[in-house]
Amino acid sequence: MAVRNLKDGNKKPWLCECYPTGRSGRRIRKRFATKGEALAFENHTMNEADKKPWLGNKVDNRTLFELITTWYLLHGKNLKSGKQARRRLEIICENLNNPKASRLTSNDIAYYRAGRLSKKGTAEEIAKSTQNYDIRILRSMFNELTRLNEWKHANPVESIKPLKIAERELNFLNKQQIADLLESVALKPNGVDIKNVILICLMTGARIREAINLKGSQLSTYKITFTETKGQKNRTVPISQSFYNKIYTGENGKLFSCSYEMIHNRIKTSITDLPKGQATHVLRHTFSTHFMMNGGNILVLQQILGHSDIKQTMTYAHFSPSHLNDAVLFNPMNNMP
Repeated sequence: MAVRNLKDGNKKPWLCECYPTGRSGRRIRKRFATKGEALAFENHTMNEADKKPWLGNKVDNRTLFELITTWYLLHGKNLKSGKQARRRLEIICENLNNPKASRLTSNDIAYYRAGRLSKKGTAEEIAKSTQNYDIRILRSMFNELTRLNEWKHANPVESIKPLKIAERELNFLNKQQIADLLESVALKPNGVDIKNVILICLMTGARIREAINLKGSQLSTYKITFTETKGQKNRTVPISQSFYNKIYTGENGKLFSCSYEMIHNRIKTSITDLPKGQATHVLRHTFSTHFMMNGGNILVLQQILGHSDIKQTMTYAHFSPSHLNDAVLFNPMNNMP
């Protein structure tokens, strides 16, 4: 206790004992006649230390788990993916044996990542994209705590570069596959709802969850407004009059009763050759690919998909009929006999 009564019969029984620069720094002890004087001295001493940065930062003895808890309380809980991020951070913390945060170094992080990479080819293999996500949220946590003046030390993740990941081929459905998918789901339980959700994704580029969670209140004349999106920004996409009349009920509540798992399983069952991890996004990829193949504008596609960065949308640029056609016109073999 910083201020306590020694009860030793001394005229100044109240002892103030404090460490202005942390437990490992200089200790100050002084006695006072009253508790108020002792508390005032303690406040004065600690404030003086705060005003003198050349004395060094106070030692921060918080563990990594305590920092994660603080981050979630002050910032993470306000994020759409905050709970998921906290869980990933807690897994990292557990794997690192919950060190004192001030002692965590970039070397520790690098060796931790190297250890996870060594499990490649085993049941414990962790994808590079997951590793990059973990590093990204850990770096972001320290940056946010620094911004909030909750962290005075360097960011131990700042110098860690993301792992390079080879671009995957984005699979999309051709028109025959689309027809086969729609025919197969129509025969299943909840077939009408599942088919309409798939059609919304194929007509608007919506994510599956965005389509499943649609409410009647999000429909306006021949338009759908997607809310609670991944990018936290609403976007409105036109639809045909005939399809609008098909899904419009006049009610404001939820339009569809099917679940994400139901649609995901239907897609995997109907399209057996999809690469791992692409069943969730194949409808969005299909919309985007056909949009560009049919001569759509890449900037318009960016707005429809709700991408904040055009780099994300450029993934589909090569599907444009005129993409890099100059390579044919201006290569050295053109017009040669």
